[in-house]
Amino acid sequence: MDIPPAAMQAPTPPTDIVHFGIFQLDLKARELHKAGVKVKLQEQPFRVLALLVDRAGQVVTREQLRQSVWPDDVYVAFDQGLNNAIKKVRDALGDSADSPRFVETLARHGYRFVAPVNRMPERPPEPGVHFSLRTLGTAALIGLSAASVLTAVAYWTWHGSALRGGPLPPEKVILAVLPFDNLSHDPDQEFFSDGLTEEMIAQLGKLNPERLTVIARGSVARFKGSTLPANQIGRDLHADYLVQGSVRRASTRVRITVQLIQVRDQTDLWAENYDRELKDMLVLQDSVARAIANQIHITLTPAAQTPLPSRANLDPEAYEAYLKGRYYWNRRTADGMRKAIIYFQQAIDEDPTYGAAYSGLADCNSGLTWHGFTSPAETLSKAHAAALKAIEIDPQSAEAHASLGLVLHHSWDWVGAESEFKRAVQLDPRYANAHHWYGDYLSVRGQHDEALVEARRALDLDPLSLMIGTWVGLRYYLARKYDSALEQGRNTAELDPNFAAAHLLIGETYLQMGLHEKGLAELQSAAGLSGNSPLYLAQVGVADALAGRKTEALRIVAKLKTISSERYVSPYGLAQIYAAMKDRDQTFKWLETAYDDRAVWMSYLAVDPVFEGLRSDQRFQHLLRRIRLLP
Repeated sequence: MDIPPAAMQAPTPPTDIVHFGIFQLDLKARELHKAGVKVKLQEQPFRVLALLVDRAGQVVTREQLRQSVWPDDVYVAFDQGLNNAIKKVRDALGDSADSPRFVETLARHGYRFVAPVNRMPERPPEPGVHFSLRTLGTAALIGLSAASVLTAVAYWTWHGSALRGGPLPPEKVILAVLPFDNLSHDPDQEFFSDGLTEEMIAQLGKLNPERLTVIARGSVARFKGSTLPANQIGRDLHADYLVQGSVRRASTRVRITVQLIQVRDQTDLWAENYDRELKDMLVLQDSVARAIANQIHITLTPAAQTPLPSRANLDPEAYEAYLKGRYYWNRRTADGMRKAIIYFQQAIDEDPTYGAAYSGLADCNSGLTWHGFTSPAETLSKAHAAALKAIEIDPQSAEAHASLGLVLHHSWDWVGAESEFKRAVQLDPRYANAHHWYGDYLSVRGQHDEALVEARRALDLDPLSLMIGTWVGLRYYLARKYDSALEQGRNTAELDPNFAAAHLLIGETYLQMGLHEKGLAELQSAAGLSGNSPLYLAQVGVADALAGRKTEALRIVAKLKTISSERYVSPYGLAQIYAAMKDRDQTFKWLETAYDDRAVWMSYLAVDPVFEGLRSDQRFQHLLRRIRLLP
């Protein structure tokens, strides 16, 4: 979880001893050791390194470093001081700015510690135990026989482990499955190579979640067709291993080539070719996953060791339709989700017991409502029925439980939603969407700290996901942590300047910070990128209203009312515009309409900053009770 700059004055890492590579950072003694030998490092470089290590894997901005390490009275010398400190840190670690193994520079933004970190809490010895090889003394060691020394070492190794509560768990291995290349030379087969990538991610993720983290699809999708070297991709994803592959399909036969690469030295550890029938794809994916687990020394969980069920063979036509559905669903556009619904339904028609297709059907119908493409009345009941069917077919499916949780969230069934999200996370802790949607639930319930934890977990699993990254920012926004919301929004917009939702977040955050002109510019950009979606146009109206441009705000209202005859316009957005104009009667008129409409964004009513001035109004309190957001 990112820490707002104001909270970073005195970082307190949770442990005294931190290991990375052959280095040990002693935070209590303020010393850096390399293979047991002390390395000289001055005070400010040490503090910079300590902060970067404490937030390993996260971006620490230059401003955050300034506030934490440099006093205000030396601000003029800060840039030179920070550059010198980073250089001294790199010199001490033998690191390079061009090919960083420890400290990565993000130009004009900040730094990130990229090496795996192992934190070891320093604990006092057990009462009554005074033995230590360090205190035994040289003379005593000389007097001991070799066997005695070995016995003492073995005892202390075991006993020290016992004092810490058992052996330290091995570090997690991070693996990324890059998008499979489509060698069929047919653009219409892109769905198949993309679908196979997603299926392999799911299969590998089931092997041993305690030891193996598999990066989610949203992050690896950015490297489709990339010519970047393996070490660069690995660095961007913080991955230890990469899986690269290609697929060639001809009718019902599939030829797949898979390669496993170790990132740190770009070594090819393993490669294999497979030639199979389409109906054998599940067996093929299982074989590939087990082979990779063997190469990277991952022990399978008992569940993963269980042989595939006799129904492991797929109906080829149902499987193909399902992959097409996921391909279009991943576009997150209105047209994409409508096409996905058609293909998921085709998969179900071919195989009525295809639980994953029902889950996909539920997600599409929820998504159409969530993004404002359809009314809740048109799609929510369909989403609910599909999610229930998915669970009926496969009660152990995390995706199905998360899908149902999302529908219940949209339907204001808070108890049911929380139960389903928790079940999804329990069944599959690595399913990013479960954490992502659960975080949203916690936000609207006002549990902002817990919401940020879940949002960060989702982003850890899918670090380059634009949607999840933006929603981390939304968690900060709803918690009124506007500096952090703005930073997260900018980080996501840097990944893709054309991602409308990131600009929406940035614009809304500027408005709440009182920067109305900046907010309006961002929201106008977001609306253009969204194709003038009513959801986005409404926020332009909010910006106009807050900036005192009542005429322009009313013009947006009139436009939204006009287009409502052709496409769905959420009454919630109209209520937001009137709230920004401080027109209480019209605000409550449209909030009542939104309530009758079951508008999904009404779930944000208790935490939406736009309605801050209405919270003491009895009408507002009454609405919150009807939505079950108040007892």
